[in-house]
Amino acid sequence: MPQKGRDMMTLLLLLLFLCEAQSWVASKPNFVLLMADDLGIGDPGCYGNKTLRTPNIDRLARGGVKLTQHLAASPLCTPSRAAFMTGRYPVRSGMASQSQVGVFLFSASSGGLPPSEITFAKLLKDQGYSTALIGKWHLGISCHDPGDFCHHPTSHGFDYFHGLPLTNMRDCKLGEGSVFTAAFRLLVLLPMQLIAVALLTLVVLKWLGLFRAPPCAFLFLFLLATLLLGLLLGFLHYFRPLNCFLMRNRDITQQPMSYDNLTQRLTADAAHFLRRNAETPFLLVLSFLHMHTALFSSKDFAGKSQHGSYGDAAEEMDWSVGQILDVLDELKLANNTLVYFSSDQGAHVEEVTVKGEVQGGSNGIYKGGKANNWEGGIRVPGIVRWPGVIQAGLEIDEPTSNMDIFPTVAKLMGSPLPQDRVIDGRDLMPLLRVRTRRSGHEFLFHYCNSYLNAVRWHPPNSTSVWKAFFFTPKFSPEGANGCFDTHVCFCYGQYVTYHDPPLLFEISRDPRERNPLTPTSEPRFWEILEAMQEAAARHARTLQDVPNQLSLGNLMWKPWLQLCCSSLGLSCQCDREDQDGRQSP
Repeated sequence: MPQKGRDMMTLLLLLLFLCEAQSWVASKPNFVLLMADDLGIGDPGCYGNKTLRTPNIDRLARGGVKLTQHLAASPLCTPSRAAFMTGRYPVRSGMASQSQVGVFLFSASSGGLPPSEITFAKLLKDQGYSTALIGKWHLGISCHDPGDFCHHPTSHGFDYFHGLPLTNMRDCKLGEGSVFTAAFRLLVLLPMQLIAVALLTLVVLKWLGLFRAPPCAFLFLFLLATLLLGLLLGFLHYFRPLNCFLMRNRDITQQPMSYDNLTQRLTADAAHFLRRNAETPFLLVLSFLHMHTALFSSKDFAGKSQHGSYGDAAEEMDWSVGQILDVLDELKLANNTLVYFSSDQGAHVEEVTVKGEVQGGSNGIYKGGKANNWEGGIRVPGIVRWPGVIQAGLEIDEPTSNMDIFPTVAKLMGSPLPQDRVIDGRDLMPLLRVRTRRSGHEFLFHYCNSYLNAVRWHPPNSTSVWKAFFFTPKFSPEGANGCFDTHVCFCYGQYVTYHDPPLLFEISRDPRERNPLTPTSEPRFWEILEAMQEAAARHARTLQDVPNQLSLGNLMWKPWLQLCCSSLGLSCQCDREDQDGRQSP
């Protein structure tokens, strides 16, 4: 073949290769998943808030689809995030508690998302995606020793992790109180009072000559009081560095965590990840520490909102959303990137300081909030944008779930769903692209920890959405919109009211859940309940016994699992973070 012919053939092959490469990239959309913590559906402007400024979340909604009946699979952080990652009800993976404590409170717990679970990050990584999680994890770290990292993000499909492996909480920020106040009262203050009464009684009896206690009794009670006080002071001193730290991949970078420019640092790292992977398919999960207490914001946002420290933090989070959207525009990646924004559950309405400052968000018109399955606890913002693929400005009121992200991602990249397990989520794309007007969910099951709390039914060929409660939390004080006496609502025993027959609402007509139906007000009352109870029974038959990751044994602090960036006992002090928000490559 002449040289000219060979050159032409080489050029054609090169063009063919480039076209195929371009087609491959175009067929593999990028994913940016933005997850807020405890953000209420009534907080963003696009969901009706007139005074909290969220221009970037609103921009995202204008450019995509706003879901108005988007539901968290659980009203608590740990189980909701497990469901989000796996597309499965958390009870299937053992990530639903059978006790009052429904989330991980210690970094050195042995429970967590089991290694056998498949996350959407694993699916994408297997398809050649670069994957990163920046921000909050809250799904465990290690199983048996501090080096196994069996529950860590890098063991669940994420190439890169930078953030908080546990969760933000009041104890992480000096002067913001403690989530353990009730436990302190029960385990320390009450015994101290009993010891004081015992000592006083012994002294009085001795003075009256009625009883002469041996000196060792006084010594024993004094030592017991000293021990309890020492344990309390030790806990207060060491909890923050041992549990509130930042990691980059499997290395601790800041212990204890500093809130100085924290949002800016994590946002800058997320932007850096996008720029570093602009030429390859990527998954970025930006999991905000906002709006969970302790609330925080940088000097650029502190004191600027109309809603105190909560509003300041919300507006800083919105700024971060805007930074990510701007980078996608700058890199000309917006048209090939599916962006999803949501919250892991509703706002925590019981978050009120001793000074009366409300530090929980707004759930709009909906009843209840975090830790219960009234609509305010599970109906969350849900926004999906993909320019050119999803119609901009669309609003959809069909029941959808945060579990739906898993099958949606799988379908978009052409990966079959795992056949060895039940996937409870449904592909969102037919609904988002208006190929169908119906949600893929006829039934949704609402769990309070591991207990089936309520069933939602959207019958075929009907606009009705029914919701039946098997039990409801006892709000306290009476007439309140939450469990203020216990700070969160619990799921069983004296803290709930059981309903037989179940409490039935037509959510499509009564979204505030104010008017429970009766056989008199709804002629099909028994027929509707029978269908929902049969669905619950069918669902129960699909469940298998699995190890409880949130058992007392898995929740408790285990010293041998404790991560520490120094070898000086439990001092655990280090800072390898860049405070300005600039991250190393």
